[in-house]
Order: sequence, then C-alpha cells, then structure tokens
Amino acid sequence: MAQTTPNHTQTVSGWAAHDSSGTITPHVFKRRENGKSDVTIEILYCGICHTDIHHVKNDWGITMYPVVPGHEITGLITKVGSDVSKFKIGDRVGVGCLAASCLKCDFCKQEEENYCDEIQLTYNGIFWDGSITYGGYSKMLVADHRFVVKVPDSLPMDAAAPLLCAGITVYSPFKDHNLLESPGKRIGIVGLGGLGHVAIKFGKAFGHHVTVISTSPSKEKEAKERLGADDFIISTDPEQMKSKFRTLDFILDTVSAHHSLGPTLELLKKKGTLMLVGAPDKPLDLPAFPMIFGKRSVEGSMTGSMKETQEMLDVCAKHNIRCDIEVVKTDQINEALDRLARNDVKYRFVIDIAGKP
Repeated sequence: MAQTTPNHTQTVSGWAAHDSSGTITPHVFKRRENGKSDVTIEILYCGICHTDIHHVKNDWGITMYPVVPGHEITGLITKVGSDVSKFKIGDRVGVGCLAASCLKCDFCKQEEENYCDEIQLTYNGIFWDGSITYGGYSKMLVADHRFVVKVPDSLPMDAAAPLLCAGITVYSPFKDHNLLESPGKRIGIVGLGGLGHVAIKFGKAFGHHVTVISTSPSKEKEAKERLGADDFIISTDPEQMKSKFRTLDFILDTVSAHHSLGPTLELLKKKGTLMLVGAPDKPLDLPAFPMIFGKRSVEGSMTGSMKETQEMLDVCAKHNIRCDIEVVKTDQINEALDRLARNDVKYRFVIDIAGKP
C-alpha cells in the first residue's frame, strides 16, 4: 500500500481531510497516468454523502489520511485508453462508489461486483497497483472504464451526481424485491433525507402507495405535497404506529443514526421485508419477537452493480427523476458537511468542482 506509484505523475488539485477533526482543506496530490483500460474525467460536480462524514472523522476506524472524499462524481471525458471502446472524449459520465474489483470471482462474473470480496472503493481504498484511491473532491479523476457509467443527456449533471450513490442505493433493493414492474404495493420509507427523498420518487414512479416514516412531524407537508408521498407516520407517536400495524409490504430504512427496528417491523405484513441501506456507526436494536410472530425478514443492501447503476440512470431519465440538491462552492465544503451532520439540507449537497457557468 502506498499513496502513489511511479506511474502517478499527474498533479491534481483537490480537497482533503488530514486528521479526525474532519476539516477539509485544499490539497495537491498525484494521480496515475491514463492506462489502456482507463478514462480521464474532468470533474464538474461531486455530491456530498453522509459516508463522507464518517470517513473524514474516522468514525469507522479505517480512514487512511489524507483522505480525498467523494463518490458521487459527474464530469466529462478528456482522455480514453486504447482498450476502451464504449466511451469517447466529451462523453458525459459518472463514477460512483466502486473503483475496482477482482473481475474473476462469481460475483464479478455475474455482474454483482459490488459484493466482490476484493472490492475497492472510489476513495479510501487500495487500487490494483497498490495505491490509495482518492475521490471526487478534486479537479480530475482517472478511472477504469468498467467502473464508469454514462449520464443521459436529459439529466442535469449537478442533480445527477447524488444518484450515483443515493440513487443506486435505493434502486437496487426495489429491483431485488420486484418492485420495478409490479405496481400497487404498499411500501414504507424510513427517514426523509438524501436517500429517502429519492426512494419516494422511485416508489411513486413505479406505481406504489408510499408511506414516509419519520421522527419529524415538520416533514409531513414536504413529504406529501412536494414529493408525492401518500401517507406519513410519526414514528415517535405510539398511537400512529399502532394504527398502521401490519399495513406495509416492504420497508426501506435509510436512517444512518442508531435506532430500534422493533417498532418499524410491526408495520410490516406477514412475510414483509425491512431493508437496511443506512449505515449507523453503532449496532441497531433488533428484537426477535416482531420477526418471529410475523415471519418478517430484515435484510441489507450495499449500493449496486455497474450494470444496475447504468440501468438506474436510464430509468431516472425516463421518469424525470433527479435529486433535490443545494449546490455549494469548494470553499463551503466544511459548512456543508457540518449542516449535513445536522440534517440541515434538502436533500443533498453537491459541490461545484469546476466552478463553470
């Protein structure tokens, strides 16, 4: 493991955290030369994910400083390797959470490389050459073309950026549970934030009855009138929770904070599924009885494959789904991270990396 190799000759300007204070400052570093299987991308926008907070503060104890965050990247291709045929210079593209996988295991062969045991992430990972990966809080990126997707022309590059993490993270469970083409289900979304607001849009686009489950009564009007949710449950209100007992077929839990799953499980019908996509830094409370007496299941899902990610973007273009964003400049990154930690954003920050009109 090394920060760079002799092939890292390109000097890049970016923004990095250097210690667990999580403070982001300008940072100059090296990226590798564009290889045969690579594309070079001029980064235009990069979304800010809650995962970025965990990494810059080393909440999970795995951060390799300096860390250049960012895995919701959109930009334009400026260079194409000799073995790359599906991209050309000028293409609108995106890079999400994945930078590399083994390409040989059963998961990779079945186009489920996001579950490869050797998966490496867009930042704070170890690339094939042994170097540390650096993310999208930077001016340019060199990426293996197999981990790059095309951004449809109808999607704005800024509002498309968070789809590369938030979008695919909620889309994949919908697909796994046959919710894309089987309308009429009653689904619940726990948490109305970066992931939750996109999940509502997918749920309505696919023809389902969508219920938002939240601790914040103030979000009900927004959920129903602006995002199109059909129902709203205040999870801290015992009477409301009891009145919705066994009413939902599927629940997607997007919350990244510690919470108990017991009350939420009681909202599911028999054989219903609670899908976890949030990433709390402490174990969740999971009582056995709500599962046993309802034959309910609790599952988890991690982002999605490259094939699914491209499919998700195409679906978003078809249904005019994009993230609700607040664009910030590079000198506002620390303020945005602080506000995100306080859930003070509707619903995703996106950094204007290029600073162009």
